[in-house]
Amino acid sequence: MGNNTNEGKKFLDSVYQFFDHAASYSRLDQGILAQIKAPNSVYKVSFPVEIEGKVEVFEGIRVQHSHHKLPSKGGIRFSMQVDEDEVKALAMLMTFKCAVVDVPFGGAKGGVKINPRTSSVKTLEKVTRRYAAELIKKNLIGPGMDVPAPDYGTGSREMAWIADTYQALKYGETNALGCVTGKPVGQGGIRGRAEATGLGIYFGLRETLADAELLQGKGLEGNTMEGKRIIVQGLGNVGYHAAFFCQQDGAIITGIAEREGGIYNENGIDVKEAFKHRSENGSILNFKDCKNFDNSNEMLELECDILIPAALENVIHIDNAANIKAKIVAEGANGPVTREAEEVLLKNGIVIIPDLYLNAGGVTVSYFEWLKNLSNVRFGRMGKRAEEASYRRLVNAIETSSGKSITAQERALLTQGSDEISLVRSGLEDTMINAYHEIRDVMVQKNIPDLRTAAFLTAIEKIGVSYESLGIFP
Repeated sequence: MGNNTNEGKKFLDSVYQFFDHAASYSRLDQGILAQIKAPNSVYKVSFPVEIEGKVEVFEGIRVQHSHHKLPSKGGIRFSMQVDEDEVKALAMLMTFKCAVVDVPFGGAKGGVKINPRTSSVKTLEKVTRRYAAELIKKNLIGPGMDVPAPDYGTGSREMAWIADTYQALKYGETNALGCVTGKPVGQGGIRGRAEATGLGIYFGLRETLADAELLQGKGLEGNTMEGKRIIVQGLGNVGYHAAFFCQQDGAIITGIAEREGGIYNENGIDVKEAFKHRSENGSILNFKDCKNFDNSNEMLELECDILIPAALENVIHIDNAANIKAKIVAEGANGPVTREAEEVLLKNGIVIIPDLYLNAGGVTVSYFEWLKNLSNVRFGRMGKRAEEASYRRLVNAIETSSGKSITAQERALLTQGSDEISLVRSGLEDTMINAYHEIRDVMVQKNIPDLRTAAFLTAIEKIGVSYESLGIFP
């Protein structure tokens, strides 16, 4: 997976084909469509870092795909497989992802060629700070310019280093913390960011399952999560939280696939326990009461209701597409299904919930974090107690007029004010619900057979409106 430049090119071609297909339904001017498709800028940099007395040269890249809204936004991945085409494809997806969920950012993406698993923390810090400094020098990062976030191989630790580097070089800038999202909560991060992508996947799946019309004749009774059998590929941040929230709502996680192999149990796997088992043993294999799979790719082809590929791109391709037995493929990762594979899946009546909608929970909550940094105040800080006081007055009035009193536990529940995490989750839920219905409306109006084309078209039209109303300057 993603092990040579060919994969990156295949991925970019796939995204271009999805775009062109959706654009054929659009009424926009060809020139505007060409502008929406092309990346605005690609910055490649080689920089030296001294590691244990030796100088090593690292390669970094940042692609800003669209400036129709600023800042542009997108993750930074640390991987030996980082290549220009892949980063371009991911930046392009970010543009449409933000548009689909009405987050006012352009798309971007970045990466550094480094193996985060074999590099020391000291090396990672030096490389991260140096990469950040290279972007700052060229004005390619900043709260109003381009705001990176974590991605494959990076996390809140790296984001804190970038924020600190930015603050050091832009001393005294009020909004400096808004230069990057996915930071630790103590360093200007937001509660609820870690699980945001996985929780968004859960909300998107829940909305899809409730859509009786779309799922007619698919044998997914009940229109709820209850009893649905799910296989997850990738137990990283995204896959873990997606599986966890689905399980909490009654789904049965029958299989978990990881790079070292996979585990399967038709009666269900406790996701939290499996995650703990993997952290302790360095491998998901040999988890209690489960059947081991040495080749985890075989697990994609097992019977299930919902398959969540939440690892890397191009894992469902022309060679295995015909063997996929899931009724719904829910794209947790970016680009897990190639264009050719998609045609096979759709022909076989499989519903694909596309990445540019389904995994947009991360960028949605990143947007909330950015707003928090610009306003320099925690959500809920000013309103929580006022809300509680007004609920208390209401409860008191009801008790007085009805002559009945409620228990202390009920009172606490009814008079609870919104804190940051409940506001973040409420904003995320609202975003995922609205975006789903917007995509479905486009599907019906334009008579489009699949969700991905409708999602791309929704995004293309919104970006087109931006260009048409802003004009093109100079």
